[in-house]
Amino acid sequence: MSITKRDLVLKITKATKFPQKEVMDIVQMTLDGIANEIAAGNPVELRNFGVFKVVVCKSRKARNPRQPENEVIIPDRPTVKFRAGKKLKTKIEALNPEKLKK
Repeated sequence: MSITKRDLVLKITKATKFPQKEVMDIVQMTLDGIANEIAAGNPVELRNFGVFKVVVCKSRKARNPRQPENEVIIPDRPTVKFRAGKKLKTKIEALNPEKLKK
């Protein structure tokens, strides 16, 4: 089951008793701040959670499955990579793999 931004806001609202509107604004400002830094090419490190970093995927050759005789060059492009922090890795490793299969 995935969690949405709204679900996260409701959990924080319930735990803190802050008004939902304020929590939504804070969550949105946090996400906007992270996105702006990543878009500027800066890594974002959230201790014990992980690091978001912009990396460049190298160009490569690809083929259209419908026309395999035609090669297409996919140019270099920036993408975001995430590396989990120590506490997050520990929590992930504790997961039951059967629980994840659906």
